[in-house]
Amino acid sequence: MEGVTYRLQLNPALTPTRGYFNFPVAGAINAAASSNSLGYNDIVDVIDNSDDNFYSDEKFRSRLSDQNRINVTAHTDILSFGWYKGKNFWSVNVGARVDLGAEVPKSMFDFLRDMDQQDAVDYQNMDYLIKHENLEINSYTELGLGYARPINERLTVGGKFKILLGAGNLKLRVNEIQVRSSINDDPDVPYTWLNSTASIRVDANLESSYKGMKLRENEEGYIDEFDFNGFGIAGYGAAVDMGVSYRLLPKLTFSASVLDLGFISWTKGSTNYARSETNRTYYYTNYHEFEDIVQSGDVLNYDLLGLKIDDSQSKSRTTSLHSTLVFGAEYSLLNNWLVLGALSTTRMVEPKTQSELTLSANIRPRNWFNLAASYSIIQSAGKSFGLAMKLGPLFVGTDYMFLGSNTKSVNAFLGISFPLGKKKASGT
Repeated sequence: MEGVTYRLQLNPALTPTRGYFNFPVAGAINAAASSNSLGYNDIVDVIDNSDDNFYSDEKFRSRLSDQNRINVTAHTDILSFGWYKGKNFWSVNVGARVDLGAEVPKSMFDFLRDMDQQDAVDYQNMDYLIKHENLEINSYTELGLGYARPINERLTVGGKFKILLGAGNLKLRVNEIQVRSSINDDPDVPYTWLNSTASIRVDANLESSYKGMKLRENEEGYIDEFDFNGFGIAGYGAAVDMGVSYRLLPKLTFSASVLDLGFISWTKGSTNYARSETNRTYYYTNYHEFEDIVQSGDVLNYDLLGLKIDDSQSKSRTTSLHSTLVFGAEYSLLNNWLVLGALSTTRMVEPKTQSELTLSANIRPRNWFNLAASYSIIQSAGKSFGLAMKLGPLFVGTDYMFLGSNTKSVNAFLGISFPLGKKKASGT
């Protein structure tokens, strides 16, 4: 929508019609959740894990893929405003962002279901192999300064430089978990069950950077809890957004941008490393410990992982932001009353890059009143649509309409923006 400051988040060259001041905190909120297989309620269940029986539900299991990916993101501008100085457009923002990406294999849910049905579990020759379970969380505050300028009547370029204050980052990579057990229970041979054994073999590593966070170990030296003793700045970094807009014809405009091209360097004092290359064996005398571990019902089970602090890795670390490529096109009709658009976005997120193609139609009866409808093809598998509205200072919308608990992609954005200063010069 023309005149909506949200466009600047997609491309710093797409300047609004005039300066603006966004309402603090609630001036530009954007939240999204998506999965390649799971519905909205499934995502909540996996993250919250308060209902420990969801993985036994047959409807839930029918939606599972071999690898089930989840992405959740939330962003808000705590303070943001922009203004024109001649032909130049300047903008300032202080924002906060949290990104979560997770990958859970179907074999993990199979394991949880079978362990929950403990009376039916056949501990003889039990063998589970779980591979590629991943979790990444990244949160930071950004201080941004943006600048855009028309080069000529057709071409506008823009950019934003951002200083990043890292609140925290966590990366967990579980390469492999193997759980085996063997119960010798020959009725013809007395006490053969005394020779029963079980084993848990794990290959995993953890990197975390949070101010005030400590990894708590149990009596056996395995990490079983994260302790947070306050929050603070755990790292510093920088990033840039770059964009361009080109009016090929009087009614046809193309645009392209790259967003969040940057890094955060996490301090040594805030960083912890942990590693698991364990092969734990259990016998009759401590078999109950094995049962307690495998029957916990947790998707992320630290007792199962058996992570230990790796003191040899006491050092700072650097992580890259998840950059985004955006390409757009707009064609105006009926004296700019109707605008047809196409938008391609590619987000280099973990655990897998996400691409989307969105088609839209926007009607502009008045400067203070706009309506838009959109259709996104890829992430929702063509089963969702979007709506947006600008009404005076209020802007609200979604690219993926919530259509019930099985909705795989859902998002919402809310903005409250007040005009500031003069309109941009005509012809720019």
